[in-house]
Amino acid sequence: MSGFKKFLIRGNLVDLAVAFVVGAAFAGLVKDFASSFITPLIALIGGKPDYTRLAVTIDGTTFPYGIFVTSAVTFAITATIVYFLVVLPTSKLIERMDRGKEAAERECPQCLSDIPVKALRCRFCTSEVTPAAEMPY
Repeated sequence: MSGFKKFLIRGNLVDLAVAFVVGAAFAGLVKDFASSFITPLIALIGGKPDYTRLAVTIDGTTFPYGIFVTSAVTFAITATIVYFLVVLPTSKLIERMDRGKEAAERECPQCLSDIPVKALRCRFCTSEVTPAAEMPY
């Protein structure tokens, strides 16, 4: 039981559970934002905000393609909102925070693989490399 207990309390599992709960809540928030603000704006431009009733009938079989169209529009709106309101600001923030840090790796001049800055030999192609302190800049 102690191994199972360690597995449940392990940081990765707890982080994943928290991320899942927060992601589900955020998905609801984005969905509600899209249905409250974006879909009515589309309705002003295009006329109908809901295409779920669109269908075509062939030989007595109904193909409700409107459901797919509505889902595709909702997905595009959600992806756009997530990108511009979450991904882009987060990546800019991480970029700002990493500005002052020194590089931990550099390229091997022979095989162009990333190796530690202080390495004397490439771990991939085993060629000797000049230590970073002696490198001309």
